[in-house]
Amino acid sequence: MCGITGWLDWKYNVRNEQEQIQKMTDTLKHRGPDTQATWLQDRVAFGHTRLAVVDPAGGQQPMTRSVGKKKATIVYNGELYNTKELRDALKKEGAVFKSHSDTEVLLNAYLVWGQSCLTHLNGIFAFAIWDEDEERLFMGRDRLGVKPLFYARTEAGLLFASEIKALLKHRDISAAVSETGITEVMALSPSRTPGFGVFEDIEELRPAHMLTFDKNGIKVSRYWQVKSFERDADVEESAEVVGEMLKDAVERQLVADVPVSSFLSGGVDSSALTAFAAGYFPKDQPLHTFSIDYEDNEQYFQRNDFQPDDDNVFIDEMSKTFNTSHYRKVINVDTLTETLGEAVRARDLPGMADIDGSLLWFCKEIKKSSTVALSGECADEIFGGYPWFHKKELLERPMFPWMSSLSLRQELLNKELRSRINLESYAHMRYQESVAETPHLEGETQEERQRREMFYLNMIWFMTTLLDRKDRMSMAASLEVRVPFADHRLVEYVWNIPWIQKQYKGREKGLLRKALEPTLPRKVLYRKKSPYPKTHHPRYTESIVEMSKQILDDRSAPLHDLIDRNRYQALVDSKGKDIQTPFFGQLMSGPQLLAYLWQVNEWMQAYNVHIR
Repeated sequence: MCGITGWLDWKYNVRNEQEQIQKMTDTLKHRGPDTQATWLQDRVAFGHTRLAVVDPAGGQQPMTRSVGKKKATIVYNGELYNTKELRDALKKEGAVFKSHSDTEVLLNAYLVWGQSCLTHLNGIFAFAIWDEDEERLFMGRDRLGVKPLFYARTEAGLLFASEIKALLKHRDISAAVSETGITEVMALSPSRTPGFGVFEDIEELRPAHMLTFDKNGIKVSRYWQVKSFERDADVEESAEVVGEMLKDAVERQLVADVPVSSFLSGGVDSSALTAFAAGYFPKDQPLHTFSIDYEDNEQYFQRNDFQPDDDNVFIDEMSKTFNTSHYRKVINVDTLTETLGEAVRARDLPGMADIDGSLLWFCKEIKKSSTVALSGECADEIFGGYPWFHKKELLERPMFPWMSSLSLRQELLNKELRSRINLESYAHMRYQESVAETPHLEGETQEERQRREMFYLNMIWFMTTLLDRKDRMSMAASLEVRVPFADHRLVEYVWNIPWIQKQYKGREKGLLRKALEPTLPRKVLYRKKSPYPKTHHPRYTESIVEMSKQILDDRSAPLHDLIDRNRYQALVDSKGKDIQTPFFGQLMSGPQLLAYLWQVNEWMQAYNVHIR
């Protein structure tokens, strides 16, 4: 994996802007600690930092190649999982290869097929290509948004980068946030409106989109979308195809010239990846698997609807069954609070509080012995694993089902903002925009229509939020994380499987469980779903309360520009215990709300955010 950045300007010669492009590139060295390089021409400058995973010697970037009379240069962040097939097809078209890197395959794919190259790719990617002959910048992002790509328009050009922090290093971009940006942070965060960069003038290239920029201007278009049609396969066939597709996705994503490992939480999703991956490792060199736990959680763990079981018994079962070399990493409370600020700087925005910070720490632990890891994100979104797929009142509610705290968020705003901003109206507008994009199927019942909308909302909102989290936290630790459930072929196939099959035998993700019956131990396969773990230690709450009191005592703290002091005081005094519904998703309850507000303050301070 890598970090990419660049600057294109039609009026100004950027060839002499080495110092400026270097500053932007330096902000991304955590994404690519192995090598760093820049490339400057009259109109365009690229910066690249590299985490070498495939062909360390031959995959150096920025990379320039020619096919016939066409010549182009690329900066690229990602991995292609159909490299061999693409290389074979491109050779027949006259392409010549100097390495076995997927970077060269992607660049040659553009030189041969042009912008339609995107439809040939199976992988996770964000890239920019300067087409020398056409004098055109071409950028693309993978279908599900695993890899990030932000951009900012300037007076006569365009800036782009893997992360917002690189754009903010350019002299023409300031850390300004409009009232709409503040509304985004207070209404929707840690999710974001697709394409919205929160900071003024910064946009995100949406998943499954491409951008072209030439002297005629910018054009952004979608190159992929799920398509709705009736599928007549029975549950047996559907399960068989799902199992085969997932196994193929895992196999493709094990390709690397560096050590590969797997997250293993003991849940169905990570267990499936572990089971398939373990078969490719010899007994004397077993697959390394990793799980995270929290200090004294066995003492303080309390079962609830969202976290019904302790994970460790299932992790042990998987490790023994598949002969993995397992490592249980335990984070203490002090470290958990210390990572809150680091997680903000990794994400460039306030995020999922300790749930972000613990993942960042965990990735650093994995990185000590591995460069690539498999993770189980996206299964719940495509197979229907969350409560809102199953509960009628959530399915019918005309709002994001993972967001039940908008009235609380509104009440927390100070008087001035409360009079100008309506968080619920804003969230509802964004909800309606996304629902309108849903590719419906003619003849659906009302319930079928609502459930298809739910799947679509989860794919472009909740799933991308978790992928965004996974990318920033893992890349901050220089760890590449691959997500086999985000294979677009699997997503396309599952999209049209009837709901009655997806919830086979009345179980959440019932079809996936059936598909994995030949693979996983029954004890693991039919355990109740449990999300990413969190701490239950009361000392964590005490630490967050103390950190919050410091903000209350500091009259100059920027959070006071947003939040009503009296309401915030009451929330701190109660230690968040009055918060009965999660602030976001399934895990962010009272202590996480306090930690989130602390992160908002830290973000505004660390980035010197000024509100316009």
